[in-house]
Amino acid sequence: MKRSNKLFAAIALSIGASLAQAAVVDDLLKEYSAQGASNFSAANGEKMWNKDFPDQEEPGKVRNCTSCHGKDMKASGKHVKTGKVIDPIAPSANKDRLTDPKFIEKWFLRNCKFVLNRECTVQEKGDFLTFLRTK
Repeated sequence: MKRSNKLFAAIALSIGASLAQAAVVDDLLKEYSAQGASNFSAANGEKMWNKDFPDQEEPGKVRNCTSCHGKDMKASGKHVKTGKVIDPIAPSANKDRLTDPKFIEKWFLRNCKFVLNRECTVQEKGDFLTFLRTK
């Protein structure tokens, strides 16, 4: 394949992934709104991303989203307990991010319980997705 054809194919795939991500996030935000959430805020999502929460398993320690995902959302992270590598969370660096609503909900459930010691509210999920989609 010629270089220009490869470039065109890469751009088309990128646009397709971006459109899929936007549609999935938009649908989830509509669902969260129907459940009572409103006025989603990227700023609130970013605050939540950086906020420390008490570690229930190790008193005196804290957990936050960056504990596993790292501060650079475009780089791979590593789970603090298992050591498992985590693909970049930023959709701009990982075309598979934000493309499957079941996967998103599964990981909200696991990660919120791990970091916050509870499930996230629909408002928190919406704020976080609004923040994450900008990365």
